[in-house]
Amino acid sequence: MGRVLGRQDAGRADMEGDSACLGAGVVYLRGSMEIRIESLIDGARRATGTVVIIDVFRAFTTAAVALARGAERIVMVAGIDEALRLREQGVGDITVGEVNGIRPEGFDFGNSPHEMVQASLQGKVVIQSTRAGTTGVAAASGADAVFGGSFVVADATARAILEDDPSCVTLVAMGWNAQVRTDEDEQCAMYLRNRLQGRRPDPQALRRLVLESGEIAKFRDPGQPHFHPQDLEIALDVNKYDFAVRISREEDLLVARRYT
Repeated sequence: MGRVLGRQDAGRADMEGDSACLGAGVVYLRGSMEIRIESLIDGARRATGTVVIIDVFRAFTTAAVALARGAERIVMVAGIDEALRLREQGVGDITVGEVNGIRPEGFDFGNSPHEMVQASLQGKVVIQSTRAGTTGVAAASGADAVFGGSFVVADATARAILEDDPSCVTLVAMGWNAQVRTDEDEQCAMYLRNRLQGRRPDPQALRRLVLESGEIAKFRDPGQPHFHPQDLEIALDVNKYDFAVRISREEDLLVARRYT
């Protein structure tokens, strides 16, 4: 059992008795709601309750842009071969994804919000496969509900959770390839925790903090053109969209849709 920090009505406290959330992360409280922060693939596997799988650079920024641009839904899978097979079977129209940040052979688009802005998506079904975000969604088998988390939908995600008022929320910062923690995902988890607890962090201060992190250089490196500089600007447009990315199981597929 982790420590409890930031109880909304009682300051710092120690957890006593049974917890609504299982896992190893630190727990925060908002009234009767427990908010746990986890990281990486093991955190996704441990996650329970309402789960937010966070991938700012770039899976769930890409997904949010695709939905905003008119995609009907996004089928989320962990494996590259599965994504190609589902497109071949007519489950979806467009494949979007990455391996080590690079568009896999046979895919229509990379895991890029900038590429989604350029794509014709109205009414299309997208199939997305990434090494962190969609892999984390597939791993979160203990979740009661799942959201895809990023800065562009942060406040909308917090609102959706507060409306549901679950007893347990797990925020999972997926990091690079679901193996290495990264500042942008960890900061997004902290931003969501603060919003769930009723605080209002400064989005511009958050943006400045992330821009000083180690993941930024690749978006400015001409030798890595698959990391479009425009992806960075889109991903850090905090609260751009007024919908959450809700992921649910439909006919044994994990499907993301706009949720308001």
